[in-house]
This record gives sequence, C-alpha cells and structure tokens, in this order.
Amino acid sequence: MLRRLLTPLLVALSALALTLVGAAPAAAAPAEQDRPLRQTVLYYDSGQAAEYTSAVAAAVDIWNSSVSNVRLEPAPSGRRAEIRVIADDGWPRAHLGPVRPGGQVTVWMGRQGTAEGYDAVRIAAHELGHSLGLPDVKPGPCSSLMSGSTGGVNCTVRAPNASERSRVEANYGTGLAGQREADGRILVDRF
Repeated sequence: MLRRLLTPLLVALSALALTLVGAAPAAAAPAEQDRPLRQTVLYYDSGQAAEYTSAVAAAVDIWNSSVSNVRLEPAPSGRRAEIRVIADDGWPRAHLGPVRPGGQVTVWMGRQGTAEGYDAVRIAAHELGHSLGLPDVKPGPCSSLMSGSTGGVNCTVRAPNASERSRVEANYGTGLAGQREADGRILVDRF
C-alpha cells in the first residue's frame, strides 16, 4: 500500500529533477543600462506656424536626435497637440514646461526675432527647449541653445549642449525628476 502511494510521488519528483537538471539556464535579466528607455511622445501642431513650418520641423529633428527619452511627433488629425506652434508679430516666446502627455503649451514664433536677423531654426529649437522644461540661460554663450539672443545675431548654434540635453532627459526620466509639472510661465525671448 505504501509502495503504491510512494511510487507515483517518486516518479513525479524524478521527472521534476530531470527537467531541472536538463533545462537550459534561465536567461539573465538585461542590465539596467541595456534596457530601452521608456520614451515619452509629445505631439506638436505647427499648422499655424506659417513661414516657420520648416524651421519648426528642423528644430524637432534636432531635439529628436539629441535626446532619447522624449520624442516630438506631428499631431495626427483629430488629436490634441501638447505643443502648439503659432507665428505672430511679437517676440519669440513659449510656456515653460516640461509639458506632459495630455497637457498643453504654446510656442510663439515671433517675427520680430527673425526681422532682426536671428536664425529661425535656432529660435524654434530654443522655444521648444522651453516646452521641454529648459529656462533661459542669460547672459550666455552662443554654445548654449538656451542663451537665446545673448548668443548674438550671428549665432546659429541650433543643438542643445550636453547640460541642456541632460536636463531634458531628467525632466522626462523616471522618479521625482520625471514627474515635475509644467511651470506654465510664458518666457519672452528678446531675440
């Protein structure tokens, strides 16, 4: 009787032991640095950017190639954009972010900046930087995108520097740094 009860149990345990011994080792979990970053996608609408549409597209490409955990995409039809880009006759300005999915900020591509000779793509990249949470760095050198007009009218540096890229990555990272809400102030850039 005891043999009848123990035999199936021993067979099951033997099968389990063989399975465990013959099994391939479990794949190691990927290292933290090997895991892809969770990317935040923000949609923008440049439908009211008038003559600045191509400058905005170039600035979007610059940001998308500079940072990896946030990506700017054109808003599909019917979808509310987080970043609205509007051309007007004032100075370039923008709401200070970082904007979050479902939130909304505005970038004004003020014609006064380009009328004085400032680079339209630099202006667009600078103003998008505000939307991503970067304040002005004034006075600042031309090598700082966020120096805006203090870089000088001849400054055409369009890409964020390492510090600016790092701050945007932190704004859209995980943990408390990635949860900071948009400031909402409008920063007028005297370009």
